[in-house]
Amino acid sequence: MAKPKKTVTGRVLHDPVKDKLRPIFPLDLSKCRTIDELVRAMGDTAYTGRQVGDAADVLEAMARDKDCFVVMTLAGALTVGKMGLIFCDLIESGIVKAIVSTGALMAHGLVEATGLSHFRYDPSKMNDAELFEAGYNRVYDSLEPETNLDHVEEVVDGILETWDAEEVVCSWKLHRKIGEYLKKNTGGRGILKSAYEHNVPVFVPAFSDSELGIDFALHKIARLRDKRPLLRFDPFEDFERFADTMMATKRMGIFTIGGGVPRNWSQQFGVYAELMARRGYKQVPLKRYNYGVRICPEPVHWGGLSGSTYTEAVSWGKFVPAAEGGRLAEVFDDATVALPLVAGAVLQRIGYFKVK
Repeated sequence: MAKPKKTVTGRVLHDPVKDKLRPIFPLDLSKCRTIDELVRAMGDTAYTGRQVGDAADVLEAMARDKDCFVVMTLAGALTVGKMGLIFCDLIESGIVKAIVSTGALMAHGLVEATGLSHFRYDPSKMNDAELFEAGYNRVYDSLEPETNLDHVEEVVDGILETWDAEEVVCSWKLHRKIGEYLKKNTGGRGILKSAYEHNVPVFVPAFSDSELGIDFALHKIARLRDKRPLLRFDPFEDFERFADTMMATKRMGIFTIGGGVPRNWSQQFGVYAELMARRGYKQVPLKRYNYGVRICPEPVHWGGLSGSTYTEAVSWGKFVPAAEGGRLAEVFDDATVALPLVAGAVLQRIGYFKVK
């Protein structure tokens, strides 16, 4: 095969076909009849559209890898943002095996699961001071009525009333109890109900930073007032359960929506396992995530934890690098836009949604 000749300026102009470069194509909407077809076509474009397509390919690989244990991490007001049923689908399809979340997201999801509603915010009707007086909590462009959270407290308090004082409380145990309550008492769908039905543990590392944490604190005051035995909450029960679960896996995948504590808490398991071995506590192999898909608009240059890339996490021993077979994809976009596309495409590919 003849080598490309140098031009008069010294450049060697290559043939992209011979270099096996992958072409990109115009997005032809007339040929996209399903979410999957749209996302596949987006993967052959550029910019954020290509990121969406690549993310769906990696999530599909996770879903089809029978030896891969997939953890989904959730941060942000995603249940108020009405993404809750997508999380139910990811659980019920068998893709997601464990969840690590903010407490607020689970509390707002409990509102949904018990049949209550969130509402659009119309700034022409009330300002934020007026919303406070009326008992409407604003979440960006939506409203969470305070009466909804009062109902959540009733549910949580009822569960804690029957809790054995000898049993330590932690987030995954409490969320399982809430899921059991929803299974017995509600007809609709909800994250914790689906998680209970499919034996998917739900961990909330920053439990006290949530409505459910406040409810636990109020229940403690009631027990003190009534001179009843106090319940003890131990977050390391969550940490150890998660570590034991992940240690037993062959391969690991992480599907991150947003960032914050849930993402970092889930990723630091690899560091924990490595330190156990290096410091002589237990001989365990390196445990790093083989797959990762992240949907988060936070840029790197702000310097926040949520903006740090998966490739940065490779340096911490949290992910398998691409050279060793790791597959990582990141979408810098609003989750309410990218999540339905990525999840919807993969759910169609694995046959969860039947396309007529």
